[in-house]
Amino acid sequence: MPQEFQEGQQSLPLVRSLVSRIPAYVLFCNNSPRVVKPVWINFRGEPQPYVDIQPYTGRRMTTYVGHPWMFRDAETDDPMVVNSKEMYLPASVENGQVSIAHITLPVSTLRDRCLQVVRRLVRREDICRLEIARCLQDDLAQRPSIHADLQRISQRVEQKLLENREQQTR
Repeated sequence: MPQEFQEGQQSLPLVRSLVSRIPAYVLFCNNSPRVVKPVWINFRGEPQPYVDIQPYTGRRMTTYVGHPWMFRDAETDDPMVVNSKEMYLPASVENGQVSIAHITLPVSTLRDRCLQVVRRLVRREDICRLEIARCLQDDLAQRPSIHADLQRISQRVEQKLLENREQQTR
């Protein structure tokens, strides 16, 4: 359950699970050739990994409305997409119907895809030995991070909220 906010404590992130008693029944369908790790974002905005979903299989989950989920490649931590988005937020459905969350590979730029492949082929400690531009070595050394993705999404949400507030005060 969520902790109560105490003075001196950092504020809670915008992207987190909200208290809800409305169940959502979801079928997470891994429509990719990768092993996928479902990740629930808890009440404090921290990622909580669940059991992997094998390629081209699914897992039925009971979750709650207002509980965000993200999906990662279990081997590389590269982000996956769900219903063409970065994050899945269950919605309320009638009569306990099951929603389907289609997990697929994202469309990557050629550059990003090349970085993914090289990361798989070259050990982290050998990246600095590659005879490539220093900026590419730096990019290769930066591994995918769900924490960085959550921070980026939170900043986007905060920016959107600020824009909405500005429009309302005009």
